[in-house]
Amino acid sequence: MENLIFSLNVVAPIFLLMCVGAFLKRVKIFDSEFLVKANTFAFQVLFPVLLFNNIYKSKVSGDVNIKLIIFAIAVVFAIIGISLFAVPKFEKDNKNRGIIIQGLYRSNFVLFGVSLSQNIFGDAGLAAVTTLVAIIIPIYNFMAVIILDMFSNDKSDIKKNIISIVKNPLIIGSVLGIIVSALGIKLPVFIENTIGDMADMATPLALMALGGDIEINNIRKNLNYITVVTIGKLLVIPAVVIVMAYAFGFRGPELGALFSMVAPSVAVSSYTMAQQYDCNYELAGQLVFVSTMFSPFTIFIFIFVLKTVGVF
Repeated sequence: MENLIFSLNVVAPIFLLMCVGAFLKRVKIFDSEFLVKANTFAFQVLFPVLLFNNIYKSKVSGDVNIKLIIFAIAVVFAIIGISLFAVPKFEKDNKNRGIIIQGLYRSNFVLFGVSLSQNIFGDAGLAAVTTLVAIIIPIYNFMAVIILDMFSNDKSDIKKNIISIVKNPLIIGSVLGIIVSALGIKLPVFIENTIGDMADMATPLALMALGGDIEINNIRKNLNYITVVTIGKLLVIPAVVIVMAYAFGFRGPELGALFSMVAPSVAVSSYTMAQQYDCNYELAGQLVFVSTMFSPFTIFIFIFVLKTVGVF
């Protein structure tokens, strides 16, 4: 029951912030023009600062579990590879392809991962998961740019695509965070506080903008996509990864860190990024909304089962 309460305490504020955004749009405090600007501001400024802040605080060092990192990276690329092969066979619209693939591999690792792993395994869980955050988040973002650009109907030359990837704000924020953290650079307290305040703005603003922009009435139109991605993201992928990780010898905090990487709902920033490309951002927002609604229950089920069988 404590794990269910914890999961609800983590997820409920996210869901409620989306409801606040929907309400503010309904009472006309938010309008369409504001929502577009809010998403652009979150994507180009606040989320890069959030990623920098999380990686900076993770204190990257040479004392890392190389086996854990390699396995985690392999998991991400395996999900992407299988999705790139399978999704185009069943979905012909490029605007949906990139969104579906992103929804399957990209989770709310920043929002849920650290707190979830720490709650399960304490300080040992925190140490294991912060290393993965610094490595996996840049990969998430880098691959999201490539995938969304790949399936964008606005095709450009290779040079332009490379420049677009290099200049992506999320990647710049992640790389700067890795550099500053790896070099052991200590920022002045007033700068840390400013960065922290801006980072704290990212998720609430993006979630309220998401809530204001979601058309609930259109969920039925995308119900098949939402059902497949939600089941795959919240049930199938975590189950397969946990079984494989256990077979490879991961136990305790390391297993918890991998679980925290794949078990959460679809990343909030995936909706924000989808708006920057010629993709079905409405579907992206609905995937975030629905997966966030169901994730506390699936996380509870996994934790309960894994504790019952003695894995956690």
